[in-house]
Amino acid sequence: MSGKNENIREVESSIHIDFSKSMSYADYLQLDPLLSAQRRVSDAHDEMLFIILHQASELWIKLMIFEVTAAVSDLRQDRLQPAFKKLARVSRIQAQMIQSWDVLSTLTPADYLNFRDALGHSSGFQSHQYRELEFLFGNKNQGHLKPHEHDSLVFKHLSHVLESPSLYDEVLLLLARRGFAIPGSALSRDWSQPYHENEGVLAVWQEVYRDTEQHWELYELAEKLVDLEDWFQQWRFRHMKTVERIIGFKRGTGGSSGVPFLQKALSIRLFPELWTLRTSL
Repeated sequence: MSGKNENIREVESSIHIDFSKSMSYADYLQLDPLLSAQRRVSDAHDEMLFIILHQASELWIKLMIFEVTAAVSDLRQDRLQPAFKKLARVSRIQAQMIQSWDVLSTLTPADYLNFRDALGHSSGFQSHQYRELEFLFGNKNQGHLKPHEHDSLVFKHLSHVLESPSLYDEVLLLLARRGFAIPGSALSRDWSQPYHENEGVLAVWQEVYRDTEQHWELYELAEKLVDLEDWFQQWRFRHMKTVERIIGFKRGTGGSSGVPFLQKALSIRLFPELWTLRTSL
């Protein structure tokens, strides 16, 4: 027994390294600024949950933007396999974020009322990262830039993303490069405008799905996009139901209509032909 205890002490002593001259775990992860960023503006106990959940969501969104942007770069270079891995990771991140609504749903209406007024006009609607993610996914809306006009750097960056091809636009450009008859109207358009379903694009996807063996890589790409939108819509739904559970049909703190606004978002299709073809095949 004594020999075993000595081994344990040896292991423990090896763990306690002097980090005064080298990088530690806390240094690498910048834990001091990260863990000091939870600053409540009220005395309400439940505000800490509200802050941490939204901060964690912003970190996940940052990673999604990083992965989607890299996947777009892969598609431009016709490197589909690396893009698949990144898009699959985004879907798993979204699954993780959906679970976070279960934690927030422990916040009751009475709990939220204890600190809601202290939030002023701050609202998730003002998240510039979430807006960038939506633009990357193809939900383009010039009006969604307005909440960011006060920050010139953010406004400039979001304007650039708005005016650039979305993930789906890049997929259609790739299909055209591979010889598929993508209509010109889908290839040369104002990228800042939302994409609308196109019969010619639908016909191309039908061709891919009717001969998956020949077009397996493109078929896999399409299913990765369906996964991504499916998870995104589930996240939106859980968001809407959690908001309804906590504030009912009150207006949002940032001035949005709250639940009705979130309900309307559920009707938006990011990759419309990939859903329509399931009926038309």
